[in-house]
Amino acid sequence: MLEKTFYMNTVFEWLVAFGILALFIIAGKIVFWITTNILKKMATKSKTKLDDIVIDIIEEPIVFVIIISGIQVAFSTLNKTEAIGAFISSGVYMLIIFGVAWFLSRLLDAIVTNYLKPMAEKSSGTLDDQLLPIVHKILKGIIWVIAILMALNNAGYNIGALLAGLGIGGLAFAMAAKDTIANLFGGFTILMDKPFVVGDRVGTNGFDGVVEDIGLRSSKIRTLQGRLVTISNADISNGAIENITSEPSRKISMSLGLTYDTDEKKIQKAIDILENIIKNTDGVEDEPTVWFDSFGDFSLNISFIYLIKNGENISKIKNNINLSILSQFNKNKIDMAYPTQTVLIDK
Repeated sequence: MLEKTFYMNTVFEWLVAFGILALFIIAGKIVFWITTNILKKMATKSKTKLDDIVIDIIEEPIVFVIIISGIQVAFSTLNKTEAIGAFISSGVYMLIIFGVAWFLSRLLDAIVTNYLKPMAEKSSGTLDDQLLPIVHKILKGIIWVIAILMALNNAGYNIGALLAGLGIGGLAFAMAAKDTIANLFGGFTILMDKPFVVGDRVGTNGFDGVVEDIGLRSSKIRTLQGRLVTISNADISNGAIENITSEPSRKISMSLGLTYDTDEKKIQKAIDILENIIKNTDGVEDEPTVWFDSFGDFSLNISFIYLIKNGENISKIKNNINLSILSQFNKNKIDMAYPTQTVLIDK
């Protein structure tokens, strides 16, 4: 009975082939059991997380490769026609391609889950949280598309014509969705360059306010008037962006006009008063710039520049300094000028 022939091979030869395949399947099961019950437990005891990730990635693809190898070895022992041999070789090659794609896909999943996703969750903005799943899916799609194209090419299909058709379709899609794509790239640019983050006060596209959200297509800014403005990421990335929050300090410039009957001693006294006010005020740089600047049309002008430190309440500090100036000038009888005209009448 073992000598009977079926499809160019005896029963014994078929039994040998299936036996070889069964041995490879058993070997795959053993390897899977070892990785699951021994190597994984050993990896959990180590301090690093990398070995856990590597074992999780390779455990199933290794079994897949062992079974594919078993199919190849088993069929190599059988007699077959050239056409069947070519078909089997092509099928094994396709399985190898899909096995590699499967491994790369699992590797990408592991990198995203264990490294990129925690980094995105720690960031202040929401743009990277929205972009990451999309980029993840696109990369996985690219892996599998390349695998399918390689498999089709091995099967004898004309990949050049297929790629040409996909290229025309892709061009039409890109033309139809050019604004959306521009906003996506704008969001990606904001994510990479980080000209601002959520919570920063910025000036862009004619608006001045605090960034409340950085989205995939657009960003939201709460203006100083309390209105919420939504601006497309393409407009933001293509325009000028002023990050007000990043300024090391706020420069405040003032011009104080004294009456023309003020003598030089009082002018110097006014300068000393301004310098002392800054030195005794919290939240400002210690060295102001004060000088007798010019003879105006109706006043003697003193220029006064000081710097408010980043993070301080600008309005409150300006208010306190201005009140101190008014109080000290009144106390020392230093009069500030206002527009006046002298009219001469000929009799």
